[in-house]
Amino acid sequence: MPVPLLLGCIADDFTGATDLANTLVKGGMTAVQVIGVPEGALPEADAVIVALKSRTAPAAEAVAESLAACEALLAAGARQIFFKYCSTFDSTDQGNIGPVADALARRLGCGFALACPAFPTNGRTVYQGHLFVGSALLNESGMENHPLTPMRDANLVRVLGRQTDGAVGLVPFAVVEQGPAAIRQAMTRLKEGGRRYAILDAVTDAHLLAIGEAAEHHALITGGSGVAMGLPANFRRAGLLPERGAAAAALPPMRGAAAVVAGSCSRATLGQIGFARGHVPVLELDPLETPDAAALAAQALGWAEGRLGAAPIVIAASAPPEKVAALQAKLGREAAGTLIETALAAVAEGLVARGAGRLVVAGGETSGAVVQRLGIRSLRIGPEIDPGVPWTYAEPAGLHLALKSGNFGARDFFLKAFEGAAA
Repeated sequence: MPVPLLLGCIADDFTGATDLANTLVKGGMTAVQVIGVPEGALPEADAVIVALKSRTAPAAEAVAESLAACEALLAAGARQIFFKYCSTFDSTDQGNIGPVADALARRLGCGFALACPAFPTNGRTVYQGHLFVGSALLNESGMENHPLTPMRDANLVRVLGRQTDGAVGLVPFAVVEQGPAAIRQAMTRLKEGGRRYAILDAVTDAHLLAIGEAAEHHALITGGSGVAMGLPANFRRAGLLPERGAAAAALPPMRGAAAVVAGSCSRATLGQIGFARGHVPVLELDPLETPDAAALAAQALGWAEGRLGAAPIVIAASAPPEKVAALQAKLGREAAGTLIETALAAVAEGLVARGAGRLVVAGGETSGAVVQRLGIRSLRIGPEIDPGVPWTYAEPAGLHLALKSGNFGARDFFLKAFEGAAA
């Protein structure tokens, strides 16, 4: 029998889509990540996640792509829509979280949606409407230096309020602590009081599970992947989702050489590159010295000759904030980002042509560029490596990919990803 589509998801970047799919698979749902607005029939799965590269696109473009994705998911029978953005609420005062959420709410006729980016396992918590990364407020976590979406305000009620013409309220910690019924009642009061959105506090996984249960009948849910933790149980209670266990994450065996391509400039990724440097071959490209994508790719692929094999190699164009700022000053912000993405996408393509069958890509923008360059249209989601980062399988290419958000993963992630993986 065909698998009915239960949850239709729209993610504003590729690593975020994978992160969400990973959460759903751990909850026992089968999940497929579709690259770009779907064309034709969707793959069979309990959840389909449409991965867009819309986080930093012009707002009108992000809205149009998100609505097109929504239409495809609804046409396939999706019972609920989930709009996924980063657990650090990456955006600007102009969007794109608010404009996309506004458009989806209008399309679905729901008039209200919750917003919760919390992901406690990776240190993202929301308390009294303020987003924390570990013990630091968002605007003191390093995200204030993000090259594309610098976050300089941790108060999510204010941040979202600047992006929408609707009113934004808060469901605070004291209410969330009381469980699903109290959360549901608080959201109903906010909606009846004219609020279009509610920021929900969450500092533990138990809070996220309660929020998910409280939103069982919401047409639209928005947030990070964490708030999706409670959704599989909703479908299971309704008799729509069978028990699948570990079978939901089954992928074909791995093959081929191992490689890492890193473009993220986050603190986490820089630390992972530093750790890897003491264990495996690492090449750090310098786009400031060589501001030419083709030349950078040729340099990287020449270096990789003779090094590709069962143990991973790491090719990185990541840099600390001061070097990123210098490159942006030299080329302009958009041109600097395009240079890195184009170069690393060409590197990934060259590595796969040379026998790489297991590839880790670090950074949302980099992941988007790589997947598009490789012509991949869908990814089946497999087992988790670290919180928020699973292995995926690209058919028919037969390629295993791990698309890592820049901020995710332990310091040894680039080694851990390949432990026990067949060559």
